[in-house]
Amino acid sequence: MPNANEDTSSALSQVQRRAVSELLRVSPVADDLARRFQDAGFSLALVGGSVRDALLGRLGNDLDFTTDARPEDVLKIVRPWADAVWEVGIAFGTVGAQKDARVDDVEQSFQIEITTYRSEAYDRTSRKPEVSYGDSIEDDLVRRDFTVNAMAVALPEKEFIDPHGGLGDLSARVLRTPGTPQASFSDDPLRMMRAARFAAQLDFEVAPEVVAAMTDMAVRIEIVSAERVRDELNKLILSAHPRKGLTLLVDTGVADHVLPELPALRLERDEHHRHKDVYDHTLIVLEQAMALEETGPDLTLRLAALLHDIGKPRTRRFEKDGRVSFHHHEVVGAKMTKKRMTALKYSNDLVKDVSRLVELHLRFHGYGTGEWTDSAVRRYVRDGGPLLDRLHKLTRSDCTTRNKRKASALSRAYDGLEERIALLKEQEELDAIRPDLDGNQIMEILGIGPGPAIGQAYKFLLELRLENGPMEYDAAVTELKEWWAARQDVAAQS
Repeated sequence: MPNANEDTSSALSQVQRRAVSELLRVSPVADDLARRFQDAGFSLALVGGSVRDALLGRLGNDLDFTTDARPEDVLKIVRPWADAVWEVGIAFGTVGAQKDARVDDVEQSFQIEITTYRSEAYDRTSRKPEVSYGDSIEDDLVRRDFTVNAMAVALPEKEFIDPHGGLGDLSARVLRTPGTPQASFSDDPLRMMRAARFAAQLDFEVAPEVVAAMTDMAVRIEIVSAERVRDELNKLILSAHPRKGLTLLVDTGVADHVLPELPALRLERDEHHRHKDVYDHTLIVLEQAMALEETGPDLTLRLAALLHDIGKPRTRRFEKDGRVSFHHHEVVGAKMTKKRMTALKYSNDLVKDVSRLVELHLRFHGYGTGEWTDSAVRRYVRDGGPLLDRLHKLTRSDCTTRNKRKASALSRAYDGLEERIALLKEQEELDAIRPDLDGNQIMEILGIGPGPAIGQAYKFLLELRLENGPMEYDAAVTELKEWWAARQDVAAQS
């Protein structure tokens, strides 16, 4: 394997050589595409995360390339070859494509991004990077975020290029910037969040000089658009080690500008465990919620776990007996969650779901320690709605006491609740609780047309259904007529 950088070449072990060779062997699309660029007079190299992940043994079918061809030339080369092409990122020099290919007798679909050599920089007021194109891969690599993402394999020659020691940093599991971190973060402040995200995804350490620069330049993150911040935050939260990334954001002060509700928890104390930091409690809840996931990372559940106690700082009260209380912090927290997530441009549906989970996370404790009535169970299911399974997980995760007896008692109580829910579901179809009479029946029985009274009657019957369970038709009609008669009497007296 030829190499222009002998120092890096000598550091590349035989195993790592085979990793790169295997990558190219099982990805014929890479050589095929490279030859097309070469025939058109351009260079092409596999770059960044694709090279990093190949060396880590975790490469998927997402391939990143860089080229000296301008986007319009890339389109001319790719369109006749790819199965699909998209231009969403073309303003930033990136052309996307999909290529289906047969590899080892298996049909596979490759998602490809080809980016023109470039450099990005922000001015002090813009939320969008200014893009300028470069003419060499060395210039392109130096502008990348971290050394482990600044490696490339030139194609079709298969030349390994590592001018900034990314291989050594990959081996040491450390994140450094190709140039000074100050210059890197000045060019694109979002890289501060990417440092936290990669630390969380890869379980890497962040070099001390990078941490220092993040601390000094944290305020610069404010010029980055909410959408870009949100996308990085999502990747961090959905990673294997989110605590690591979140801790870095909090410790450097970056979180003060993107998710200030999280560092605000560091000064608070939990009302059940007065000597336990609510910030640490929150991170434990997040990790315990992750352990309950059944079908992969769940952004809704993880956001709810992360934000479930953010109402505590605003509701903290010091009681006369020395206790600290946070009454109604779930209600306040739900409003704060909605405000923060809206500011970060989350979808309305996700904002609604996460806010609702925050609002409901104490409902289980609110019913006390006694035996629940069937009515209480029905209302719990009704309020949880389609979020009930996540509410189960969040509620269980919220128990972080070290008192094994108390933890066991809470777990048994929630086991009992879930058993009751399952039993009632068999009997009553709890997922679709509705009154025993519908709107048309109400109008026919009362002899009235559409109007507010129908909604009020429907609400009365729904409460009756929740309280008493299913009713026979005649019994429901009797209850409705008695409610209507009492209502008419009150109206007549007034």
